[in-house]
Amino acid sequence: MGILDFLFGCWHRRCSFPITVKPGERRSPAAELTGTYVVCLDCGREFAYDWKKMKVIARVPRSAPAPAAAEPAKPFAAKAA
Repeated sequence: MGILDFLFGCWHRRCSFPITVKPGERRSPAAELTGTYVVCLDCGREFAYDWKKMKVIARVPRSAPAPAAAEPAKPFAAKAA
């Protein structure tokens, strides 16, 4: 890694042709959204690709809030005999 890559990072200008994952194959994290991804030929990073828009898409942020912690179980009351 050169000093400029370390400071500024890769600009991902050279990418592979879109790769579509076949059903039943293991999907990379980039292919989880659409099933298709491209790879930067300089740094190897993978990006999700949308065939309908014909462009790389940004990962959709998770908008669902984290599940709330379950309430602790209440102790059973002992029955008077």
